[in-house]
Amino acid sequence: NADLALIDVGPNLGAINRAAIIAADFVVLPLAPDLFSLQALRNVGPTLREWRTAWHDWHDRRERHADRPDRALPAPVVAPAGYVVLRHTMQPGPPVRAYEKWTARIPAVYRKEVLERPTCDVPSTEDDTECLATLNHYHSLMPMAHEARKPMFHLRAADGALGGHIHAVQDCYADFKALAASTAARCGVNQSADAGPQPAQSPAAGLS
Repeated sequence: NADLALIDVGPNLGAINRAAIIAADFVVLPLAPDLFSLQALRNVGPTLREWRTAWHDWHDRRERHADRPDRALPAPVVAPAGYVVLRHTMQPGPPVRAYEKWTARIPAVYRKEVLERPTCDVPSTEDDTECLATLNHYHSLMPMAHEARKPMFHLRAADGALGGHIHAVQDCYADFKALAASTAARCGVNQSADAGPQPAQSPAAGLS
C-alpha cells in the first residue's frame, strides 16, 4: 500500500532491470561528465523505447484476452523524467575545463537518444529543463555515511561530521532536498508531506 516506490537499479540492461524499469512510471538517469555516460545514453535511450513498446503491445494483448481480470498489471509508462549530473571537484586548471566540455554535450545527446528530439539549442546542463540537479562530489561524507549506515545529509557529530563537515552536511541536505523537489514536481508527486529530520545546524546541534 505504498504511495511511492523508489527503485535503484544497477548500470546494466539485464532482465531484472528490465522488469523493474517496466514497472516504473518514470525513469531518472544519473550521469557523469564523461564519455561513458554519453555512450550509456546512446544505449539506454533506444532500449527504453523498445521495452516500452514491447510491453505496451503485450499489455494490450493481455488485457484483451485476460482470463483473470482481477490480476492488475502495471501500465506501460516508463517516461523519462530527466537526468542528474555528478559534478567533479571544482578546481582551476585543465581537468575542470575537460569536465565542462563533456557536461556541455549532455543536453544534446539526452534529447536525441532518450527523447528522440533531433535538435538542441541548450548551451549547458544549467540551462536545461531536463536536468533535475547537479550534485557535488562530497568526498569523505560518502564513506562516513557508509560507516554510519545513514544518508550523507543525516550525518551528525557522533558519526564523525565535525568542523567543516557540518557545513558540508548542510549543503548536501539542501542539494538533495532540491533534487527531491524537482523530481517530485516532474513526476507529479504530492510534496505536502513532512520533510523529515533536518541536518545539524551547528556543532552543538550535531551533538544533540
